[in-house]
Amino acid sequence: MSHAVLRRPSRYYDGYIFDLDGTIYLGDALLPTVAETITRLRLQGCRTVFLSNNPTQTRESYAGKLTRLGLPTPAEDVINSSWVMVDFLRRRLPGARLFVVGEKPLERELQAAGFGLTDEAAEIDVVIASFDRTFVYHKLQIAFDAVRAGARFFATNADRYCPTPGGGQPDAAAIIAAIEACTDTKVEEVVGKPSRHMVEAILGLLGLPADRCLMTGDRLETDVLMGLQSGMDTALALTGATDQLTLAASSVRPTYVLNELGDLLPGQDA
Repeated sequence: MSHAVLRRPSRYYDGYIFDLDGTIYLGDALLPTVAETITRLRLQGCRTVFLSNNPTQTRESYAGKLTRLGLPTPAEDVINSSWVMVDFLRRRLPGARLFVVGEKPLERELQAAGFGLTDEAAEIDVVIASFDRTFVYHKLQIAFDAVRAGARFFATNADRYCPTPGGGQPDAAAIIAAIEACTDTKVEEVVGKPSRHMVEAILGLLGLPADRCLMTGDRLETDVLMGLQSGMDTALALTGATDQLTLAASSVRPTYVLNELGDLLPGQDA
């Protein structure tokens, strides 16, 4: 099947927001044309920030990886769902005691922000569901007991899977579904893409209005939907989770469709 570019930008934007997995890199390698595209945007004076729903690494870790791969990036230019969760809890439930169905980096980030963690159901104020490759039945039991005892139920993200070079790994949607199924309780808030909480964090970091920003990612239901709902132009990269068939069947319509990230640059032949 032909993967023709449907439309490409005719101008530069003041701010560019990029998803990471499946858009900027896959595994431990940058995707084609990424390095030269980001470099060109930065030389034009455009702000470039990076966004991930994946809470298994810190902002510092993501920035370090981008830098190692040839895109020097400070941690302050990375937003991930665990950082947004910290901000969300500080504003909504400061001092809450948490049980995290997630991995150690998320636990450490929450602890560093002053939140206490406990696995005693009667002490838990909030259960947080997340991408968790260490998920076991014991964690589900604690979450079950806590939610049934009245604990709030939030999640970092709701991605169905995380793209990997070999295909993908089950993501936080599976953890959310397990807790919802046994407790008959729906997750109250998901703070990652495409939520308003993530949008507020992005625009706050950039200091720009939505209509001067372009959101680029490989997922229609998170990256593109979030951008459209917030008033941003959007670009779908056909380099990760979404192909032409999925795009054709979707009601979510990005502003631009890219075969590779280099198609973001204006003034070139498609």
